[in-house]
Amino acid sequence: MIDLLRLVRTHNLVLAAAGVVGGGWIALGALQTPNVLVLAAVSAVGFGMAGYVLNDIWDRAADRVNRPGGERPLALGRVSRGTADLCVAGGALVGLGAAALVNGTAVLSGFAALAVLALYSPVLKRRGLPGNVAVAVVAGLPLMYGAIAVGRAAAGIVPWTLAAWIHLVREIVKDIDDQAGDRALDRRTLPLVLGPQRASVVAAALAAAFVPLSLALPAGAHYHGAYFLIALFAQLVVLAVASRLFTGRTQGTSRLLKGAMLVGIVALVAGRVA
Repeated sequence: MIDLLRLVRTHNLVLAAAGVVGGGWIALGALQTPNVLVLAAVSAVGFGMAGYVLNDIWDRAADRVNRPGGERPLALGRVSRGTADLCVAGGALVGLGAAALVNGTAVLSGFAALAVLALYSPVLKRRGLPGNVAVAVVAGLPLMYGAIAVGRAAAGIVPWTLAAWIHLVREIVKDIDDQAGDRALDRRTLPLVLGPQRASVVAAALAAAFVPLSLALPAGAHYHGAYFLIALFAQLVVLAVASRLFTGRTQGTSRLLKGAMLVGIVALVAGRVA
């Protein structure tokens, strides 16, 4: 059971569901959870499960090199390929079925996101930065998905942009850490094209640029003061990450960025409902 939970990335699925609900609250300007928002969260979990497991199916060879410690049970043979295929099919069905009960835009958005996730490992990751951007856009989608669910998509643009930006930094960092496996599969990720030091500087510059962006966009959208107070903690973490990356240190930065995302979601919600 533990291996199955690792396969589907349970912690990431919980974060995706929280992002959808948070996106709905931001769009509504209130802590209300209508049925369509719950269905959208279920849909995001389904799509996310399908995407993560499909990624592991494609990445088995690379994961044996990059993550030999047990993080990827499929690569180590502790979960069968048949089980993984069922997770992909089941997740896609749950995602599409729940989205169909939300609205047509949710179906189209979810299907497009699943298509990007399906293409990521075999096609997009080989393209370097464009692949990073594509997966970051999808990874930041839950906040927009929640806004779409409640019929106020425009309110999701600022949260989606900020979330995608942080995810872009994380994707570059993960590529720096995954060089050995990516080199074995002849992928042209940013660190393999530019070198790890230059790729780290690119990630650091993006992280540093996040801070003024995370001030300007919410200010332009008239977020309340609570946002700026809470977001300060996330911004300090991101600046610390930028400092580490400028010196070529990537260890632990992915987790720090994930923590900043959680704080950022709380800040965005507080800036709309406070």
